[in-house]
Amino acid sequence: MYSLGIDVGSSSVKVALLDIAGGKCISSATNPKTEAPIKAIRKGWAEQDPRSWWEYMCAGIREMAAAGFDMSQVASIGISYQMHGLVAVDKDVNPVRDAIIWCDSRAVETGAEALKGIGYEHCMEHLLNSPGNFTASKLAWVKRNEPDIYARIWKFMLPGDYIAYRLTGEVTTTATGLSEGILWDFKENRRADFVADYYGIEADKFAEVVPALGVQAHTTAAIQQELGIPAGTPVSYRAGDQPNNAFSLDVLKPGEIAATAGTSGVVYGVTDVPKADPQSRVNTFLHVTDSPDPCMGVLLCINGTGIMNAWAHRHFFPDLSYSQMNEVAATAPAGSDGLLVLPFGNGAERVLANASTHARMVGIDLVRHGRTQLLRAIQEGIAFSFRYGIDIMKGLGLKPDVIRAGKANMFLSPLFRSTLATLCDAHIELFDTDGSLGAARGAALGAGIYKSAPEAFSTLTRLDVIEPERAWKQPLEDAYGRWCKEVENTLK
Repeated sequence: MYSLGIDVGSSSVKVALLDIAGGKCISSATNPKTEAPIKAIRKGWAEQDPRSWWEYMCAGIREMAAAGFDMSQVASIGISYQMHGLVAVDKDVNPVRDAIIWCDSRAVETGAEALKGIGYEHCMEHLLNSPGNFTASKLAWVKRNEPDIYARIWKFMLPGDYIAYRLTGEVTTTATGLSEGILWDFKENRRADFVADYYGIEADKFAEVVPALGVQAHTTAAIQQELGIPAGTPVSYRAGDQPNNAFSLDVLKPGEIAATAGTSGVVYGVTDVPKADPQSRVNTFLHVTDSPDPCMGVLLCINGTGIMNAWAHRHFFPDLSYSQMNEVAATAPAGSDGLLVLPFGNGAERVLANASTHARMVGIDLVRHGRTQLLRAIQEGIAFSFRYGIDIMKGLGLKPDVIRAGKANMFLSPLFRSTLATLCDAHIELFDTDGSLGAARGAALGAGIYKSAPEAFSTLTRLDVIEPERAWKQPLEDAYGRWCKEVENTLK
């Protein structure tokens, strides 16, 4: 008996089969085989055809079936998806325009106007966020700038809601999804209709709300005919990619933190304290958990992080593999002999209030510094940006002593993960999992096949534990203090 996990990203869609009894992945497929196109008609825009996500998903399922895996054994389906996107459909549930996806920035001014119009204090108290460039603001942008298209909209959805509809024929969303769109009132514990009212979004355009973790709907006979998945299979889990990444790492309880460090860096911490960051440098959403008590996820996004390491590899060290770069970097002392790197070359996003700080190298000494110090300073700079964000999260009541991550991207570097563990005075646990497997586990739990979260995660494989390097503590703290001053100078 299998659980099917679907992870809808902007670069690709990955599907995976989890053997429910053994708790291990038995098959997976990713499509397209090259990076999915993103349409950028204007600067700052980013759109995708939501129907392409469905096609990529179907292609992956057919690949697994062609490899001999019996899709009639699928007993539950879970969906992870790129957050904050807007999918708008007509009465025939056909998209009226391409989806406006997470990295599209056209609605920034719309959200800023709403913050003033609704009132800063009210937003912070009820939404725990600024309306920002999230789903509600994207829809308001369509209403203002594309009135003919807006008039055709029957329902609006998030990307995962659209995939769930294609599987079940039912148009639904979740409370966690509404919170991602800044349409959830945390104080009243219900939909934030005052945001919709401010924007002039009609109540009948909202989809029906179903549980994020629990049976939401069932697959249709057409799906059985098309993909071999039995009609009536429950879709029983749905979450945005970052809450799902935390879920996949068994980050469910207040105080626990999940991290990723690829092109961008993300830290996601669970809390039961409904508190907003006054500057909206981090954002709070409902978390996915099997607990009856609501928990929130505090999301920190650092846009320019791991890409700095890739940039150095591509332009300066093409002769070295990433593992060789790590080895060279490790020969420099902690603190990189005074060399600092601010790794924000493609924007820092909300953590630095959307300021364009650019990447910077500070304190270069042409006698003392070479590629060893530079490579270490890059990795330390990335770790410093994580510490900077985690310090903000501590101000909201999070006190992490454990950080969990998948063993991938920057977490493959022993230097980076030891630096981060030392800076945060926390131990780092690395696991063998990903978003599609997290969605598959969630689906089996939501369908009641797994009876509890401990059962669902009993087979999650921990690969390594990294402890702080005490000898590095003081030189890293000194370097971090200087790094923070340089960041503050760029924001003046």
